[in-house]
Amino acid sequence: MMTAAAGCGGGSGGGSGDAKVKIGLLASLSGTYKAVGTDMRAGFELYLDTHGDKLGGREVDLSVADEGDGPPTAVPAATKLIKKDRVDVLTGIVGGGSYNAVLPMTKQRQIPLVGSNGRPEVKDVSNVWHTSYLSDEPGEAIAEYVKKKADGPVYAIGPDYQGGHDELRGFTTAFKKAGGELANPDGKTRWTPFPKTTNFTPYFSDIKKSGAKAVYCFYAGKAAIDFVKQYAQSDVADLPLYSAGFLTEGSTLDAQGKAAKDIYSVLNYAADLDNGPNRKFAADWTAKHGTPPTTYAMASYDAAAVLDKAVAAAGKDGGDVTSKTINEAIGKLGQIESPRGVWEFGDRTHAPVQKWYLRQVRPDGKKLANVMVQDLATLGD
Repeated sequence: MMTAAAGCGGGSGGGSGDAKVKIGLLASLSGTYKAVGTDMRAGFELYLDTHGDKLGGREVDLSVADEGDGPPTAVPAATKLIKKDRVDVLTGIVGGGSYNAVLPMTKQRQIPLVGSNGRPEVKDVSNVWHTSYLSDEPGEAIAEYVKKKADGPVYAIGPDYQGGHDELRGFTTAFKKAGGELANPDGKTRWTPFPKTTNFTPYFSDIKKSGAKAVYCFYAGKAAIDFVKQYAQSDVADLPLYSAGFLTEGSTLDAQGKAAKDIYSVLNYAADLDNGPNRKFAADWTAKHGTPPTTYAMASYDAAAVLDKAVAAAGKDGGDVTSKTINEAIGKLGQIESPRGVWEFGDRTHAPVQKWYLRQVRPDGKKLANVMVQDLATLGD
């Protein structure tokens, strides 16, 4: 797989116009969300591996940089990709805070930003595209289901940073709109300091005192492992636990083990979805990594697929492949065949109009897996 650093030559912003297309991938390869960022990188690389190491018929210079845990590391990493490596497109980005911090650079240089994890709301999306989801959508998609299933008030809890705020706002707003009641004091989400919270025991005591009949949370990476293991051993272990799917996604589920059994989650992807693109993607991923694919890998794989189509369209009939022409081509792609099912970019948000699925952690052979239970909603624009 070609992962050479971007070579010399013309820069991004105006595009290089040479035979290669220069892609910068920014993801958390260290810190709390290392597992997420690692899967994002691997998903993009898998697409290249299975498509001749080319996008739109052109060879790829892929530069990868470590986002870390947020803006202090994400900004210098993105600066290198944009100003030194002079990439034509930037993709990836795990955290909402990182996204907001990097966005001004891509705007200034007019580089397409094809994000492939949760994204906060963005006012000007002229050069912004997204292949995963808006950060408030997972909670919005499952809120009505939780209202119907929970026998009373629900306790909402999540990490105190941009992504956590967006994720929990999506749930609490839709939950209250559906007639649900939060068990939290004053009806406000309980925030846990990020990234330093590793002991959740005091919060479980608060949940017990609240009289909650169920819990909804958003955690990912190492925090998800700590939360689930401690939840299973706490005084509230008998309360149903609902979450955004990242709580039990990928290697976190392996680390959680039996503690994760029966957790219900919502996500735009499940590894057992029965469609042609997913059968190929899941088989290719499993053959290379020995594990089921994750939504992080899928969305980054789709980012590469989007760029494959856009670069081909931009370079059709000898046209120049530049940041500008790639961006214009993305806007004309229409429906996209994907392992998650067919989706398309929304006109207003440039984020996917897509289905959301309810999953449950159940035995799948000898291992636990996130098994698709039912469709929940189609959201977008």
